[in-house]
Amino acid sequence: MTLDNSPTSPAPAPAGLGRRQFLTLATAAVAASTLSVMVGSLTPAAALAGSTHAATSGTPIPRKRDLRAMWISSVVNIDWPSASGLSADQQKAEFLHWLDVARDFRLNTVFVQVRPTADAFWPSPYEPWSQYLTGTQGQDPGYDPLGFVVEESHRRNLEIHAWYNPYRVSMQSDLTQLVPDHPARQHPDWVWAYGGKLYFDPGLPEAQEHIKNAILHSVENYDIDGVHFDDYFYPYAVAGETIPDEGTFATHGAGFDRIDDWRRHNVDEFVRSISARIKEAKPWVKFGISPFGIWRNASTDPRGSETGGSQSYDMQFADTRKWVLEGWLDYINPQIYWQFGLAVADYAKLVPWWAELAAQSGTQLYIGEALYKVTSGVFTDPAELSNHLTFCQEQEHPVHGNAYFSAKHIPADPQGSMTRVRDDHYRYPALVPAMPHLPGTTVRTPTLTRVARHDDGIRVHWNDAGPRRSAATSFAIYRADGQVHHVDTENPANLLATQRARNGVVQHFVDPTAVHGRSYTYVVTALDRLWNESAPSRPRWTP
Repeated sequence: MTLDNSPTSPAPAPAGLGRRQFLTLATAAVAASTLSVMVGSLTPAAALAGSTHAATSGTPIPRKRDLRAMWISSVVNIDWPSASGLSADQQKAEFLHWLDVARDFRLNTVFVQVRPTADAFWPSPYEPWSQYLTGTQGQDPGYDPLGFVVEESHRRNLEIHAWYNPYRVSMQSDLTQLVPDHPARQHPDWVWAYGGKLYFDPGLPEAQEHIKNAILHSVENYDIDGVHFDDYFYPYAVAGETIPDEGTFATHGAGFDRIDDWRRHNVDEFVRSISARIKEAKPWVKFGISPFGIWRNASTDPRGSETGGSQSYDMQFADTRKWVLEGWLDYINPQIYWQFGLAVADYAKLVPWWAELAAQSGTQLYIGEALYKVTSGVFTDPAELSNHLTFCQEQEHPVHGNAYFSAKHIPADPQGSMTRVRDDHYRYPALVPAMPHLPGTTVRTPTLTRVARHDDGIRVHWNDAGPRRSAATSFAIYRADGQVHHVDTENPANLLATQRARNGVVQHFVDPTAVHGRSYTYVVTALDRLWNESAPSRPRWTP
């Protein structure tokens, strides 16, 4: 997409996608007007004006616990499926390709969009099959995509977070283009048009209840690891348009003097209640949100960040700071899609702000990274993303990982940026950070029974001796050089792989990287579904 690079002309976000939403900032001269510029369109010289942090100087330190995620987008067929109307086998093959990409770049988590526009990637009793599967809304794709996604992700021991867009109904504004049994057609009073799209009205209790029921059906019926929302709540502002909810406010806004406060309350209640209902259904399922990267600017609110861009509190009516402090989220994943030194949204200012906030409630913090901005040329330094990760490691308060938008840019590897991230930071596998506040499962230390050389590598065998109710979900395999009596399982360099538990007591792993003639020592640990880890087995070494 070609952007208008004029600094005084607004440029729309491509396809209305929150993951790609460019930062809109008001200059001091036009702060009270609708005139705006897009950070993505600034020249490098302009972007670095007022820079306080051009790069990091530290040495990357591998981490044993590190969330490494990518977004796999389905809306308008961004990533998967790559086109609507592909056969079931073609769709499956494409998804397996993305899991191969995750493996090749040593990622451990995928955020997969399964409800892009009030539709479903599973047989839902609440909403029709997604048009992005077959090209026709409501048409059965011939298999269960969400079931396939969960099974194949877990087969590779990847954590799978199902990604939902709560309010968006359609990428176009004609209600009659939806299938007749679509809930928006059945209840047109639940819906309004804005910016060429259709949305459920967040102020209507009936619409909110429908959205929650639709999402919770997948939580209850699939073994997902997390529920994930992006930055879309109330829609991003469109010049010359007003959100058409004055009537809803008149009916449901009692107790609120300002419509903005009422809108924020609607989103707050949605976030709070869906969080509670997820935990009621499955206490171990994580709930996280990836909001726009700026809550508020300090010039507007002293609690805000030292930035000058648009504010999610005021634009999407998303009080993300409150959600963190109230403990409604297990993780927050702000989209800090900007470079070091960008005066209005400096990465070096935003990461510490979010880290300090998250630390106040124990909410885990992941940082959303704009890999697509390397592809588009906004990030001109091939080391920008790698430097981001080094900076995250240097924070006083922890940053627990990073996520990349979007999947298709990872194997494209623009300017070698993702290879650099892998080589600098992801040299070894990593465990997903544990969440002590969620209910773990007691797992027993495995019994390592045999280590033997074979033509395909060294085979490691162990027993998972616990009863089924306490059996491990997966295992971590560690290796040290030589014949030693202790393997340091806290050293990331010793983590060889993780592997999903197989049916039965006896488990095995093949180490194809072992060098012939070299001696190694192995230990194995057990992991529950939340990545809590047992003590290591007794070591065994190669003969």
